[in-house]
Amino acid sequence: MKICLQPKNFVRKKKNLEVNMKTRIQLVLPVCVMAGIVFWATESTGIYITNLSEACYRCLCHVSTKCDTSHGCTAGYCGPYNISRVYWVDAGKVTLPDDDPDRNRAWEDCARSYHCSKRIIEGYLQKFGKDCNNDGITDCFDYMMVNGNGGYGCSAPLNRSENGRLWLRRFEECRNSL
Repeated sequence: MKICLQPKNFVRKKKNLEVNMKTRIQLVLPVCVMAGIVFWATESTGIYITNLSEACYRCLCHVSTKCDTSHGCTAGYCGPYNISRVYWVDAGKVTLPDDDPDRNRAWEDCARSYHCSKRIIEGYLQKFGKDCNNDGITDCFDYMMVNGNGGYGCSAPLNRSENGRLWLRRFEECRNSL
């Protein structure tokens, strides 16, 4: 008669394996949940840009056209954010769903759509957004300066031109109404 006994090491290894699996699950689960939240947040609004809130979008829109969502195209600038073709290209040629960025009027159609034009703004600010006034914080005022002066010259004071002064007045109007 043969009795089969499991060696002590086998039992100990099995127990260690169970503990290791439990520890791994405890470590991996929060990471997966956090990754899911980040993925959901970025997929639901596009990309994440620090301090680019809905209130900031409203102010950027107010600065451009007083957020006139019926604003068509005038002198090469389209939609509620007054977006040019060059701005659209720099932003990554964002289009309406199922549109072709190589189609001649794709940029105009997207720029005239409030939601699509917000995605253009996102793309542009992802590329050019920075602390334009050197106050140590990249915020909506900086994004307004990027839009007013262009991505490569955002540090120039806006009060030097009539259009820049208009943008500053409108930005203050919007900010004070929040």
